[in-house]
Amino acid sequence: MTDRIEIIDADITTLGVDAIVNAANEALAPGGGVCGAIHRAAGPELAAACARIGGCPTGQSRLTPGFALPAKHVIHAVGPVWGGGERGEGPQLASCYRTALRLAAEHGLSSIAFPAISTGIYGFPPDRAALIAVRTVRETLPEVPGIERVVFCCFGRDSRGLHEAALAATESP
Repeated sequence: MTDRIEIIDADITTLGVDAIVNAANEALAPGGGVCGAIHRAAGPELAAACARIGGCPTGQSRLTPGFALPAKHVIHAVGPVWGGGERGEGPQLASCYRTALRLAAEHGLSSIAFPAISTGIYGFPPDRAALIAVRTVRETLPEVPGIERVVFCCFGRDSRGLHEAALAATESP
């Protein structure tokens, strides 16, 4: 299964995959960080498409076209704001990855790239987030056999290292 998972340090807006995942807010409005970068690279049509959807609850995902991006689609996953870990943030974050993979599979997509959801302005501890992300993807991949390639697109060497450690920690003996 690890042959279906890649970890890279790159700009997610440049990837030629079927879908990139946007670390979105509940309004699906352009924001900062990776969300702002995706909206800028996709063009104003992305914000208009998101406005037509009308929002998305935390832990869920929605699909739009990729517009000017190399990726054909954007899956908007709304991650939790870190509140200390006692407000269901872990299960909500796992749900982002799970629902994004299922949404990609439902639309016949075979490749998807994830940023480190909720680790920026939303304050989720990056080490915990990486472990949840990798574990959830590993657990969900058997349910979505059409997904041939999952990329964890990290922003920086530190994030990449955390994802690589999480991948190693979740491998079966």
